[in-house]
Amino acid sequence: MASTLIRVALPSGDAVGQTPDSIPKSRLEARQWFRDARFGMFVHWGVYSQLGQGEWVMQNREIPVPTYEWLATTFNPVKFDAHAWVSLAKEAGAKYITITSRHHDGFSMFHTAATKYNIVDWTPFKRDPMKELADECHRQGLKLFFYYSQLDWHNPDYWPRGRTGLKTGRPEQGSWPRYLDFMDSQLTELLTQYGSIGGIWFDGMWDKPDADWRLPGTYALIHRLQPSALIVPNHHQAPLPGEDVQTFEQDLPGANTAGFNTREIGSLPLETSLTMNDSWGFNITDHRFKSERELIGYLVRAAGNDANLLLNIGPRPDGTIQPEAVERLRDMGRWLKNYGTSVYGTRGGPIAPRDWGVTTQRADTVFVHILDWPDRVLAIPPITGRVVRAVRLSTNTPVEFAQSRAGVTLNVPIVADEIDRVVVLTLDKRKSP
Repeated sequence: MASTLIRVALPSGDAVGQTPDSIPKSRLEARQWFRDARFGMFVHWGVYSQLGQGEWVMQNREIPVPTYEWLATTFNPVKFDAHAWVSLAKEAGAKYITITSRHHDGFSMFHTAATKYNIVDWTPFKRDPMKELADECHRQGLKLFFYYSQLDWHNPDYWPRGRTGLKTGRPEQGSWPRYLDFMDSQLTELLTQYGSIGGIWFDGMWDKPDADWRLPGTYALIHRLQPSALIVPNHHQAPLPGEDVQTFEQDLPGANTAGFNTREIGSLPLETSLTMNDSWGFNITDHRFKSERELIGYLVRAAGNDANLLLNIGPRPDGTIQPEAVERLRDMGRWLKNYGTSVYGTRGGPIAPRDWGVTTQRADTVFVHILDWPDRVLAIPPITGRVVRAVRLSTNTPVEFAQSRAGVTLNVPIVADEIDRVVVLTLDKRKSP
């Protein structure tokens, strides 16, 4: 179904009273970099991976805290290889990685002084995979974002309870301010012990939407410790002060097929996160992997909606990545080597997304992405400026076109198995038809 990207005036300043004009230059530059990046690799990986039933298994199976703590003592991903993971992301054409440093189960996948319930102190692995990934991202030139769950099914101070985690056997009491202090202490560690990071990707505030999360203080803490780090909140609301990216879960911006995303779109950079199959965390029985055509189509439609795609993988408990995920990431990398210029560094184009495809734009160049159109001839609405040249991106061969006040007609040959027929239009904006 066709969708139209409509931005509305929503707050985009800083949480401590700054206007957008007073946001530090380094953070504005980071936002610009993020919009140009267009493609990231999402990673859901933790203790839950061992059960092969997704990242919500503690909630879905009603596993009590003592049992889950025992499970965590057996987590030993001896085949984890940070170099291999980052190399794969780079081969796929991703510009950044976002990984679960702590998910809703409350287990920290990094070395932290705030709790012994972490991968170094609690497991036989005794290594900090977040540190290894951060070092490798720095070496290979990718940015690393830490996913951090505000929701916690393990910590007794997550009190009063929210909508989930009600059957894990925690005491019916706790200190909410102490829990928020705990989160801030962990965020401080993530922002001071792993070098420069891309930012913090928050999730879980929707579990207690009416609670006082002390967001202004936490957001100010993050921006003070790393002024260029971006805050990406998956709270399913319109952007709040101090945030840097508006992200949508399993939906393109402005859509709500998932049933919980806002339709309001602010002025911040946009992102959509997507599962590669039907699961975020490793699910041993989930073989419903999306095809190369589906994934590339979603990446292109995200760019046409002026958004990044954050594509998820759920590594196995031993630290290896499923072959199906590896294959699809490499397929996307091969496609981006040939067509990436129509995605990276672009903005949503002059024509609102249609059933047949989308447009992206960079300066006076418009890329027409024909994803689902069975015919050679495609008529598109009027665009500002005179088209002076039209070529196919894949071959650089001329495309027949006609332009009038009614729009532009393109005559694009059909090539078997071409996922996206990209036509490059060069505009002379000084002249109109």
